[in-house]
Amino acid sequence: MSTRLTAAALALALFGTTTLAQSTGDLGLVVERADGSLLVVDQSDRASVGRITGLGDLSHASLVYSPDQRFAYVFGRDGGLTKVDILEQKVVNRVLQAGNAIGGAISDDGRYIAVSNYEPGGVRIFDADTLAPVADIPTDSKTVGLVDIPGTRFVFSLWDAGETWIADLSGAEPEITKITGIGTNPYDALVTSDGRTYITGLFGEDHLTAIDLWQDTPEPTAILDGYSAGREGLPVYKMPHLEGWALAGHEFVLPAVGQHEVLWVDARSLTQTGRTETYGQPIFAMARPDGRQVWVNFAHPLNDTIQVIDSVTKEVIHQFSPGPGVLHMEFTPRGREIWLSVRDADKIMVYDTQSFEKLREIDASSPSGIFFTSRAHKMGL
Repeated sequence: MSTRLTAAALALALFGTTTLAQSTGDLGLVVERADGSLLVVDQSDRASVGRITGLGDLSHASLVYSPDQRFAYVFGRDGGLTKVDILEQKVVNRVLQAGNAIGGAISDDGRYIAVSNYEPGGVRIFDADTLAPVADIPTDSKTVGLVDIPGTRFVFSLWDAGETWIADLSGAEPEITKITGIGTNPYDALVTSDGRTYITGLFGEDHLTAIDLWQDTPEPTAILDGYSAGREGLPVYKMPHLEGWALAGHEFVLPAVGQHEVLWVDARSLTQTGRTETYGQPIFAMARPDGRQVWVNFAHPLNDTIQVIDSVTKEVIHQFSPGPGVLHMEFTPRGREIWLSVRDADKIMVYDTQSFEKLREIDASSPSGIFFTSRAHKMGL
């Protein structure tokens, strides 16, 4: 019997509970998009340890964790907001808060859950304990790029209006700051780990927009202006995800819309420092926690392949094809391993990031997003 199982058995004897007593730090959740379920996984054992069902439409789902890592808040495409208990492996509460939701965030104090909506648009705020509604922020627009920042605040962008809003929930009523002139059709955004810089990708412009949130009056600044000038724009089969952003050392690595490349940007000056040609249109460009590598996956029909880029040379150092439909990647907290969801093979595949050796395959039903509980302590995820 392993040490962890012995400890769990002892806890059961002492406290008389039917719940498997274990810590949450080693756990994670994998979205099983076709079945509306979550697979509970253990990083150390590289194994599935349970399943949570009844979460509705998870065809484009994401989630965030409570500060204690025990509860996850799942944002479903059907507008469902579901709170699940990882240890008891069950749904705690569920509300249908909109017609079509695209993601969400949890406030830095863990009190509020914000949900970003396509239909009817706007952002809705809920109490993290009860899922009771706290505030409704209408925008007359689809909202994207919702992230948390310090001070019980959320930042998000408006697809239709080309604006970015800051919602301050620290007082009795939400206080909204509107930043105009962001650009045409912002489709996603990221925030730096210090909460200072918010970068928005634009579908209708040949640049990105950055906002310094530390300024008393934040203003938009165009960056990477004309990054695709002189080259034919390719059909966009799937929008890149900036929230899977990479900060490798002192440089951002961002997917280029409509191009087979990633762009390197100095995180201090926000000037372009390079570009790396890639196998296909990047979806996620994710940095290993130490920043030395960037792992990239691609849009259909080239979504069977992964490339690994060295952040010093900016060159591809490894390419392989895990299987059809590689949708998502997640590093273990210190970056020793990376877990890949291979949807069309119904597998999660685990690789060593040093040797690139495959360590394990885990059965899963149409897996997509992989979320380890270490995300609970990172801003903007």
